[in-house]
Amino acid sequence: MEFVWVVPRQVLFADAAPHGLLPLGAEELEERFLGPAREEGFFIERRYAEEHAEYKQPIPYVAVCHEDKVLCLTRLKTQGESRLHGKRSIGVGGHINPCDQPLEAGQSDLFRQACLRELHEELVLPPEAGELLQPVGLLNDDTTAVGAVHVGLVYRLDASSLPASSLSIRESSAMTGALEPLSELEQLAQSDSSPFETWSTLLLQAGVLRAAAPAHVLS
Repeated sequence: MEFVWVVPRQVLFADAAPHGLLPLGAEELEERFLGPAREEGFFIERRYAEEHAEYKQPIPYVAVCHEDKVLCLTRLKTQGESRLHGKRSIGVGGHINPCDQPLEAGQSDLFRQACLRELHEELVLPPEAGELLQPVGLLNDDTTAVGAVHVGLVYRLDASSLPASSLSIRESSAMTGALEPLSELEQLAQSDSSPFETWSTLLLQAGVLRAAAPAHVLS
C-alpha cells in the first residue's frame, strides 16, 4: 500500500484552476504553491487519491537539459502507471511519499527531498546535479483522468556544465531515453498527434526551456 502527499484542490485553486504551464519564479512558487501545499497537505492512500479529484497530488517534474538538447524518455510497459505506457516524456519525477518527510529540523524540505530522490532513482547523475535545478512553474491539466488528480512542480535541470556521458537512465527496465534536440521535440509537440504525455506536450508548447536562469537550489 502506497501513501502519497495530497493537497485539497481548494487550497491551491480557490478560483478557476489554470490550464497548462503557469510560469513562476522561486519566490512566487513558494508563496503561491509550496507554502500552502506544505501547510495544508497530508498523506493518504494513493489508490484513493487517484480517484478523488478534490485532492491534488504534487509531482516534481524535472526537464533535464544539456545545451540545446533535452533528455527525452519513453515509458515502457513495465513502468507503474499504465495510463502512460508508450508515451514519450521530458519530465523526470513522481509522487511524494512518507520517506521524503524531514525527520529533524534543518533537514531537506519535503519537496526538495522528493525531487532529488526521484531524479536519482530514475537517472544516474553526478552528486552536484541537485545544485543545478531552476524553478519553471506549475503545470496543471484537468482535462484528463491523470491530470485531474495531479499537479506538476516543474523544474529545469541545466546539466550543460556536466559531461553528457554523465547522464544516463538508471531505471532502464521501466524506460528508455536519450538527449534529443529541443527544437525537434518542440515541433513534435505542436502536432495534433503529439507522441508525448500531456504534461510534456504542454511544457514543450510553452517554449520555456531555452532560456537559462541563475541556478536555484530547492529549499
